[in-house]
This record gives sequence, C-alpha cells and structure tokens, in this order.
Amino acid sequence: MSFLFDKVLVTGGAGFIGSQLLRRILPLSRSVIVIDDCSTGRRENVPCSERLTFIEESFVNESLLDEVLPGTTHIYHVACRNLVMSAQNTDVDFHVNLYGGYLLLKKAKERCPKLERFVYTSTASVYGNADVLPTPESSYETTIPYAASKFSMEHYCQVYQRMYQLPIAVLRLSNVYGPGQSTSNPYCGVVAKFFESAAAGLPFQIYSDGTQTRDYTYIEDAVEALLTAGTHSAAVGNVFNIGTAVETSVNRLAEMIAEICGITSPVVNYQPKRPVDVVYRRCLDAGLSYRMLGWKAQTELAQGLLKTYQWLGGERE
Repeated sequence: MSFLFDKVLVTGGAGFIGSQLLRRILPLSRSVIVIDDCSTGRRENVPCSERLTFIEESFVNESLLDEVLPGTTHIYHVACRNLVMSAQNTDVDFHVNLYGGYLLLKKAKERCPKLERFVYTSTASVYGNADVLPTPESSYETTIPYAASKFSMEHYCQVYQRMYQLPIAVLRLSNVYGPGQSTSNPYCGVVAKFFESAAAGLPFQIYSDGTQTRDYTYIEDAVEALLTAGTHSAAVGNVFNIGTAVETSVNRLAEMIAEICGITSPVVNYQPKRPVDVVYRRCLDAGLSYRMLGWKAQTELAQGLLKTYQWLGGERE
C-alpha cells in the first residue's frame, strides 16, 4: 500500500483543529505521532489506529523531540496556548508559543534529514487593527501577547527556511469553527459558545457592543488548506492567509445561530471589553492562497453553521 505521507508529527493533535486534521491525514500516512498535553484538547479526540502513536505530554521537551523526530517527513505544528490563555499568562505564552516553536524548528533541523514539509499554523491576530480590508499578508500590527509570540515564530520559520533550507510553510488561520469544536471547553471560539448558550436557553454573551467583525473559516476548509500546504511545492517559504474575505459582526453571528436553533427573540448579555478585545474589524484576503496553491474557502458561513448545528445534535444524542 502506498501513502502520500511517510512519518508525520502533529503537535496539538488532541485539540479542535489538530484532531480534525488527523482524521484526514491518518488514512494517507504510513505512521503518525501526536504530541498533546491535553491542556485544552481531549484524548478522545484522537482517532485510534495501529499506525498512530499518542503521547500525552508537552511538545516543549527536548529529549522527547530527540526521541520521536528521527525519520519524520512531515511536521504539522498546531499546538499553542490560545489568545485568552496567552493574555492570562504571558510567561506561558512565551514558553509554549515562541520557545516551544523554536525548539521544534531546531530539532527538526537536527533530527529530520528527510523532512519534506514543516507546516506552521499562525493566526490572523497578527494583523491587529489592519488599515486594509480584506487584509493581505503584507499588513500586520501586533496588539496582544498571542499575536506577538505567533508573529515572532513566523520570523523564526522564515530564518530556518532561508538559512537551513527547511521546507516550511506558514498559514494564518482566521476564526476556525465547525464540527469537532467542544462547546464545553472554556477556551472554545464564539461560534461554539453561542451554540452552547442556545442549547441551554441562556443569553448570548457578547463582549463590547457586538459590532466588531470577524472572518469565520469552516474547519473542513482550514484542514484542506493544511493538507495542501503539506504537499504543494509552492507553499515552501511562503505565508498564506486562510480565510473567506467576508466579515460578519458578532451581533449578526448571534442572530444567525439563534435562527438555526429556532430562537425567535434571542437575548444578548453585553459585557465590557476584555484586554484582548482590541480588534474592531477583521477579514482576510486569501487571494495568494488561491493563486499559488489553488486553495479557496468553499463553505459559506450559513452553510457551515448549519453543519455545525447538525453535528452538535448528533453529539447530544
């Protein structure tokens, strides 16, 4: 039997994006190693297979990387401390998101002579309050610790690609949502939180006035982008936006989810802005991804929300 991938390492494979990536990449791979400390992910998210090895530890572990990396052909670095967690503890943000990423790069250089691709999942948060919408890859403003650590890691990726010819691709993901995102996780995204509130008959909680906009990317589209970045030769040495170029206000998102859930008069509980709530508008120009990789988001928000609702119904049953 032939495989598209030989030996794959996925950090953060027990989390939302990492676990959905695993479901696509496992049938295509000879062997897969997953490292996740389950600080936000769940062991049950990781599919069972004789070709998959799950290690429930932090990837920020030099001896562990020395042990698992030899022979690895593809690395998907998905693990991180998210936006809220990073703001709560900047020491952990620096240690995991920046130092941990650097350590993985360093060890990949030392231990992976057959490395075909290192895919780093960055974030649309690096753009802050962008002057141009939809925002191209050339515009950025770091306004929070999470954005600073992720953007700094992007620079280390570029350095290792240019100095040591590591085949690295960087994807800036924008507000990924969809099936597989746990509504019970306190750090889940706003889509999952709104569905949880709707199911419990609770008000939608919105920080600020709800007019702030985001670019919501369906999980299947994001995973397709990750797979493409892991195989397309044009991905190496480049940074790509992964989004829809459509901005939707949080108020409108609440209305859409309420309508799907059959709530005719949704109640919204507006809360003061948090320190991390500094970006007013966001949507990404993903034209470069289409021109160079042939990738384009296929799922409109209304369709993706309906699929998410249907998946959640199956989960509750």
